[in-house]
Amino acid sequence: MTMPEAIRLAADWRGADLQDRSDLWQHQLTGAEIDELGRAIAQVRALGKELRQVTASDFPLVTLAPSLADWLTRLERGLGFVLVRGFPVHDWSKQDAAIAYWIIGRHLGEPVSQNTAGEVLVDVRDTGTSASDHNNRLYRTRAELSFHTDGADIIGLQCLRAARSGGVSRICSSVHVYNEVLRRRPDLAPLMFDTYQHHAHGQFGANGPKTFPYPIVTLHGGTFRMFLLPWYIRNAADDFPDTASLSAPQRELLDLLEAIPLEPGVALDMAFQPGDMQFLKNSVILHARSDYEDFDEPDAKRHLLRLWLAARQFKDGDDYLRQGVAPST
Repeated sequence: MTMPEAIRLAADWRGADLQDRSDLWQHQLTGAEIDELGRAIAQVRALGKELRQVTASDFPLVTLAPSLADWLTRLERGLGFVLVRGFPVHDWSKQDAAIAYWIIGRHLGEPVSQNTAGEVLVDVRDTGTSASDHNNRLYRTRAELSFHTDGADIIGLQCLRAARSGGVSRICSSVHVYNEVLRRRPDLAPLMFDTYQHHAHGQFGANGPKTFPYPIVTLHGGTFRMFLLPWYIRNAADDFPDTASLSAPQRELLDLLEAIPLEPGVALDMAFQPGDMQFLKNSVILHARSDYEDFDEPDAKRHLLRLWLAARQFKDGDDYLRQGVAPST
């Protein structure tokens, strides 16, 4: 195989260079933008539709339109992420906050299913399930999530309530990680293009496939995409060694891919505030979460909403991941 070359994109960045440049990746909602969202909520309620049936054409956002276009540009051709602040989640009910978040999401892309139940707007909170059970999704636990990707073009999170402590969102550039592997270990770099079996974790039902194949890196037509779920690959090798075994160099590659984002200065940390909305371009951003300590009161516990969005204008997207019920934490 020909040795891959380094990738030069705006999405190749280090967290240390962006920590004090929030102007490059943060947007503060204006009063006029918030007022428009309030009117949109009222319009959606008046429609009487189920939320998942509401489309962007049901509520043109004239005031927010320039900001939405800017966010999409930052996602598609810029750093690959944006944090939106100032959403008045304390002033609105959870239902109204979800409607406003859905409206914004529908103007950024097409929501896709995130699990076998067909949910397109998912609650991210601790349900008391065990993180050690391979058939449990980790977003339902308080466990630390190592750096990984999810299953759509745009990954969105809205913070309704923060944890008592911890639960910090960590992101890093997968383009930077890729280039570092090329620089440090050219012997391992070609293995990023291998097809790996990933543990399905029960996402395809009791009678469905137990694993699914996917490469870590795809380069096609000048586009770059990283799809990284290290523990899915290791779990598949552990549970199904006959079909998903890993070579020693492949395991070494996984270790390196996990180690680089943890090095000082590589990742960018965000402590979510209630009302924050984070949008990531899945192909060029890895995300993680620290473990957290929650409140005892049920109504005070950490609670996020998650959207997976297909943005079909993104040239580095993949129709397999746009089908919904795709792999994730």
